[in-house]
Amino acid sequence: MNTLRLKADPGMPSASQTMPEGESSASPAPDVAEQPAQEKGGLRAATLVLGGARSGKSRHAEALITALPAPWVYLATGRAFDAEMQERIDHHKTGRAEGWITVEEPVDVAHVLRAHATQPLLLDCLTLWLTNLLLEEHDIPAATQNLLAALAERQAPTVLVGNEVGLGIVPENKLARRFRDEAGFLHQTLAAQVGRVLFVAAGLPLVLKETPRDEG
Repeated sequence: MNTLRLKADPGMPSASQTMPEGESSASPAPDVAEQPAQEKGGLRAATLVLGGARSGKSRHAEALITALPAPWVYLATGRAFDAEMQERIDHHKTGRAEGWITVEEPVDVAHVLRAHATQPLLLDCLTLWLTNLLLEEHDIPAATQNLLAALAERQAPTVLVGNEVGLGIVPENKLARRFRDEAGFLHQTLAAQVGRVLFVAAGLPLVLKETPRDEG
């Protein structure tokens, strides 16, 4: 029987660097620049970072990007439907280090990936992007394929963040159940194509997939 062996991400910030999710640090994580997924652009070099709410996934994803030379692009997909969400968005903005270029795009993320193809880019997050697609009744498989095509065309590293929402109870309504299912399908599709996949829990990133250097 094949056994999946999880290992700690070598790019994990040290305990002294640990910060709440949504806050960033100007100090790069140690050895991040040596990771295969950060050496070049393209689909196989992209990194998918998954985790639950307040798991530390955004902090770790930011550290992967800020280990590279600035400027970095922060592709934000969230929309402020109420005051509380606006406060969260503002908190994220003020917590970012100098060097970030923030691009807010709730739907057409592929266009932004192509427009900034030569700059390291963080997409945060896939979950909110999927929510926007569902609410506006977009063709999700087509949007996913467009995302993959844009990733393949990029010339700089890309990190994508997604919330793992399928580990809890079954949602009580049809829309929520569809969202859970679509999120799972999206993550599976991306994980099969990108070269590196991490899962973050309690601030600790684990490597689920890492493409060897000679296959990247």
